[in-house]
Amino acid sequence: MGKKKNETLVGVLFILPSIIGFIAFSAGPMIASFVLSFTNYSITRPFEFIGAENYLNYFQGNDPFFYNSLKVTIIFALMNVPVCIGTAFIIAMLLNSKNLKGLSALRSMFYVPTIVPIIATAMIFMWMMSPDFGLFNAVLEIFGIPPSKWIYSEKTVLPSLLIMTAWGSGNIMVVFLAGLQSIPTQLYEATVVDGGNAFTKFRHVTLPMMTPTIFFNTLMFLISSMQAFLQAYIMTKGGPNNATNFLVYNLYREAFEFGEIGKANSLGWILFVMIAAVSALLFWSSKYWVFYGDE
Repeated sequence: MGKKKNETLVGVLFILPSIIGFIAFSAGPMIASFVLSFTNYSITRPFEFIGAENYLNYFQGNDPFFYNSLKVTIIFALMNVPVCIGTAFIIAMLLNSKNLKGLSALRSMFYVPTIVPIIATAMIFMWMMSPDFGLFNAVLEIFGIPPSKWIYSEKTVLPSLLIMTAWGSGNIMVVFLAGLQSIPTQLYEATVVDGGNAFTKFRHVTLPMMTPTIFFNTLMFLISSMQAFLQAYIMTKGGPNNATNFLVYNLYREAFEFGEIGKANSLGWILFVMIAAVSALLFWSSKYWVFYGDE
């Protein structure tokens, strides 16, 4: 009995740093943020509890930026997820081919953009999307297509940011590639024996076997897209005309430009509830389209 207690104590001591770290850097700040969201805390006035006033002001339309930032965030996520997931999946299928020459070099080439710092990536794309001397407009001119204003136009800024995000989706591609390589070759052989062609293999083997990986990538990328911030902060400053004023960027402005810490924390919790709801909906829908190996 004494030996078992000693083993338990040793185990607790080993996990204690993780528990302390979780309380200090995750649970503690979340609790503090939740409490502050019910205050009018600002660096310019005394601390005061105001109940749900911050939330009511947002949902009653008293804040001129909230519903716009909500709309922009949802639109960007709905555009970003299918395009980037689809692009990464197609590239992964091409790179899974055994007959492709220079396979290792191609895999490295498609992954390298993910390790380039976001600041450098943003600066490069800002140059390429310049309406005056950018590379993209130079390419459009070669094909006789009218130039675009890219990130400098309200109509084209979100698709332009989408191009940059898709360019850096190599991490998703790697996960898809690992999933494709884990599919048993016997399933493809059985399909060939039954007279199946390439489309049959994809429809009845590849796609069903990849649904867990598609689900994982979709969930993670959806959460990431709803937390979009750096693109707006570095490239557009929320413009033009608030077309990229994402919720997280709006939160940043409330906290660090206007000093409204209480309002910023309430925005953070609104975003948290949104992400939790969308994630729950995705998990609920997974029982209809995600198939695991034992099924």
